[in-house]
Amino acid sequence: MSTLVVIGYKAPYKAEEVRLTLRKLERDYLIELEDAVVAVKDAKGQVKLNQSVNLTPVGAVSGGFWGTLIGMIFMSPLLGMAVGASAGAVSGALSDVGIDDRFMKGLAATMTPNSSVLFVLVRKSTPDKVLEELNGTGGTILQTSLSHEDEAKLQAALEAGKG
Repeated sequence: MSTLVVIGYKAPYKAEEVRLTLRKLERDYLIELEDAVVAVKDAKGQVKLNQSVNLTPVGAVSGGFWGTLIGMIFMSPLLGMAVGASAGAVSGALSDVGIDDRFMKGLAATMTPNSSVLFVLVRKSTPDKVLEELNGTGGTILQTSLSHEDEAKLQAALEAGKG
């Protein structure tokens, strides 16, 4: 079962910076992320979600492959590829994996302008090493499925000074 953690930051770039730190930890096998999304609220109050994976190109490539294969069977590979790629792109654009977009936009809308929010869905982690890396990054936990004790440890690490 995955754990949801939502952290708000007062700066528009800070959530992305922390997401990059989490990606580094993922490469080091210290955390396994299911999803990591940054929402930024600009000075005008517009919310933009920066997804970690854009499914539209993935769907287009997959659809193009299957369309070509089916097109070859019916002696029209180019038409099959075109239809398959467009169908795959539409399918990819409509797919939503991980954290629900409406939930993220709704929560990010409550933030002040020029701020950011990091939404993370964690499968597994090595908590002590992850907390060490997040030490002093700032931010406030807005929502989580962590236990109260683990939430307090994370908030303390976010607020602690680096050193």
